[in-house]
Amino acid sequence: MKIKHNKKRNTAFVYEALVREATVAILRKEHKKRDKVISIIKKHFKPSSLLVQDLQCYRSLYENQSLDEQTAEKIFKEVRMQKMIIDPNGLFKQQTELIHDINKEVSPSVYNNFVPNYRTLATIDQMFSSKTSPKNKVILEREIVGQMRQDGDPQKSMKPVDDITYKIFVNKFNDKYQTTLLKEQKELLTHYIASFADNGMGLKIFLNSEIGRLKECIEKARTLEDLKDDDEMLTKSKQIIEKLQSFAKEGINENILMTVLKTQSLVEEIYNGDNN
Repeated sequence: MKIKHNKKRNTAFVYEALVREATVAILRKEHKKRDKVISIIKKHFKPSSLLVQDLQCYRSLYENQSLDEQTAEKIFKEVRMQKMIIDPNGLFKQQTELIHDINKEVSPSVYNNFVPNYRTLATIDQMFSSKTSPKNKVILEREIVGQMRQDGDPQKSMKPVDDITYKIFVNKFNDKYQTTLLKEQKELLTHYIASFADNGMGLKIFLNSEIGRLKECIEKARTLEDLKDDDEMLTKSKQIIEKLQSFAKEGINENILMTVLKTQSLVEEIYNGDNN
């Protein structure tokens, strides 16, 4: 039943591996490598490309979790139809060009990046393969549909990085600010690391909501007994609110991320610290 899995021809694996390569480059401030990887992603994964069409087929199967059996089977059937209309020769050509650019502009080591859902991606790839027998395709279909019906952990499904990459940023924050991450800080970090997979849409949505919450918390804190008679604290709290408001006009970057993380710690200290 087993067919050798060529992960370089597995569109979803290569995409996920590139996302991780870009994430690590960002966290290590390797700007030149970051720009090269992002450039490759933008060049090859344009909305009209066969690679994107192929990627969407994979994603429809591995990103949908906690579905009822009927819905899972309908999605699977639609994916199978969409996969059949993708020109295999055209897809092979685009994959070859992508592999060439990765090898030339970055490094073949990209394919060694840890991808948490590698096994699932390999199973889907095997199911898509024309070399897989009809009997084995049915077996693989039941396995994939079964995975789509399992309860998914939202945090795990949205975190497209391994623990080592995640810890790089956590340790960086802890070393700089001598504190541990709060629940809302971990959620922000997860969205940040996942941002290349969805063009930052999830991060933008979360940040808009979280900045609104932080502004409201600080406005309320200005009326607390410990703060309302302290001119210096009132001035600083006003500056923080203005800073948060200014982010609406800026693109999301690490400076904004760190400021929000620090503000989250400040709000936690104000309402749940020793001086509560």
